[in-house]
Amino acid sequence: MKIEFPKDFWWGAATSGPQSEGRFNKQHANVFDHWYEIEPEAFYNQVGPDTASNFYNSYKQDIAMMKEIGLNSFRTSIQWSRLIDDLEEGTVNEDAVRFYNAVIDECLAQGIRPVMNLLHFDLPVELQEKHGGWESKHVVDLFAKFAAQCFRLFGDRVEDWFTFNEPLVIVDGAYLYQFHYPNIVDGRKAVQVAYNITLASAKAIAAYHEINTNPKGRIGNILNLTPSYPATDSPEDLAAAHFANLWMNDMFLGASTKGQFPEELVGILEKDGVLWDSTDDELSIIKANTIDVLGVNFYHPSRVKQPSISSNSLAVDWMPTKYFDNYEMPGRRMNVDKGWEIYPKALHDIALNIRDNYDNIPWFVSENGMGVSREERYLNEEGVIEDDYRIQFIQEHLYWLAKGIEEGSNCFGYHLWTPIDCWSWKNAYRNRYGFIANNIHTQVKTIKKSGYWFKEVTQNNHFEILEDLTRL
Repeated sequence: MKIEFPKDFWWGAATSGPQSEGRFNKQHANVFDHWYEIEPEAFYNQVGPDTASNFYNSYKQDIAMMKEIGLNSFRTSIQWSRLIDDLEEGTVNEDAVRFYNAVIDECLAQGIRPVMNLLHFDLPVELQEKHGGWESKHVVDLFAKFAAQCFRLFGDRVEDWFTFNEPLVIVDGAYLYQFHYPNIVDGRKAVQVAYNITLASAKAIAAYHEINTNPKGRIGNILNLTPSYPATDSPEDLAAAHFANLWMNDMFLGASTKGQFPEELVGILEKDGVLWDSTDDELSIIKANTIDVLGVNFYHPSRVKQPSISSNSLAVDWMPTKYFDNYEMPGRRMNVDKGWEIYPKALHDIALNIRDNYDNIPWFVSENGMGVSREERYLNEEGVIEDDYRIQFIQEHLYWLAKGIEEGSNCFGYHLWTPIDCWSWKNAYRNRYGFIANNIHTQVKTIKKSGYWFKEVTQNNHFEILEDLTRL
């Protein structure tokens, strides 16, 4: 079965500065640099971000390899902790300006569209320690100042900007479930951080509209959308899934695309006594500075059931999971290495949700991918990793994405996570995601079978899929 895509479709891949560059010539530590410094044993095999994939030194060769596998677009991020010398004043570091200019220019020279994100979990740790990080509205203003510098320096060549990558992960990881530094568990702070990040994004968008002179320029943000499905059709499970979707998806989607948070969610947070502190002026800024374009990161669905403890129980501190419990569906398909369910049809559900409920905003799949450990198991005699599992994973997701596009969803691209195996936070290099393998001991990089396959897809703007795979 042939699956075709629209003309000028983005075929690409995504990484981030802190996961690829290494810490070379970087004057500030971000929160993950700092966490590794104080607790290296928390990271897989005690591998930290010091070298990562060496992109700071090897960007020319790396971008050439991206060209070799047919990418026409590439997303990375500008590190706040690299670009800015004085975090309060917002003055820039000249070596960082040189580096990011060189990366952008090299992408353009290779015919690859540079797509730039501003914050990928990498808040400078000084701002966490001094001001409380995203709990602070002063940090919100400092972020807008950093963003403005990026737009001034690089906006003549970068047309596609994104403010935050996966803001919900900062909220969940750093303030609820302890998988991001500073590992706080505080529901009220989590809710305030969600609001402050939304305000920071809106202020950055306002700065962009003041500064931008590129007629093709546009700005958005990147959300990890995780459709939540109920365990059964019981009213209790349906209510659990409804709240999970409000928290995981609609909170940031509504604020980003419509300029306001879902009224129902605001009412629940207010009833529970955890609603954020806001001002009318701030809410006006959020309302006036919605996104032009949306990036969607999708890896797996969420399956939920009614909570085991009443949501009205005073014995439970506030958590989103007051309103739902996770549900492990029998017989689900799993990526056992990562522990995530594989459910490509959810991408079709996302496409139709954006079409029907979010003004059919232009969007692209900004991340999708499959992390697999010990990929050297799949080396062939020529030294190529035969990652047929990744090819199948991409095919299945592209099938459902194409179906959504055919039904009118305004999707213009697909980016795999990631072009080159990169450092994955606490998991370091345990699971590999790339089209291109990276030996972290030698920094020798080799194209996997999926990279050669993807080049054919990008050249033809279509691919063939077995009908059996469309029924999984």
